[in-house]
Amino acid sequence: MPKPVASERVRGEWLRRVEAEYRSSAITQHLTLWLTQIGASPDLVKAGLRIAADEIAHADLSHRAYHAAGGTDLPRIGRESLELRRHEGEPLELDVARVGVEVFCLGETVAVPLFKEIREKCTEKTARRCLDRVLRDEVRHRDFGWTLLPWLLEGPMAGPIRALVLTELPSYFARIRSVYAPEIARDKIAIASDDRAWGLIAPARYGEILRRTVERDWIPRFAKVGIDAKAAWDALGAQA
Repeated sequence: MPKPVASERVRGEWLRRVEAEYRSSAITQHLTLWLTQIGASPDLVKAGLRIAADEIAHADLSHRAYHAAGGTDLPRIGRESLELRRHEGEPLELDVARVGVEVFCLGETVAVPLFKEIREKCTEKTARRCLDRVLRDEVRHRDFGWTLLPWLLEGPMAGPIRALVLTELPSYFARIRSVYAPEIARDKIAIASDDRAWGLIAPARYGEILRRTVERDWIPRFAKVGIDAKAAWDALGAQA
């Protein structure tokens, strides 16, 4: 079977993944510092450190795929994107909740079905090796978010944290929808077979996976901690 040809789109996507994994590692390291500062469970702190290390491993594997695709550029990562910003004057627990919900309960949860789809028809060996590792790790990263949120909601800041999530969840949904399901991508359903073999999917598939995640994951998982995610999603005018 001939080796799939790597297009410029393939190289661009794999370089973007290198950059994204570096950001994820830095953000998780910063969140883990915050968890240490609020006296979080040692299991949560250790889990955060492990995730940060995972993301660097993903960056390394993604760079190998990029190099195998013929890429030669260096990642371009704005340093300002490698840190978390505090809401001054507010308890640190609220910022921990913001990051935990948006990055892990939302971002890492949709990443599981997304990378499963990306990996499904990826046949190029270097790219497939990376996606095998990423998909395996993303399940644990998702579970970290859904362990952190209940832990926060059992603590002394439970009331303000619950109110924060209820207030800000619609804006989190809006941001993730703008990334995964912009209107411009809705009709882009075609993709070259070689691009698919290198671990890419059609832009429209991102939106389909996002909408499926709303029903299968976010609504029932938030419901378990007493948060009405359906109302937050419907507030966007989006019917799942």
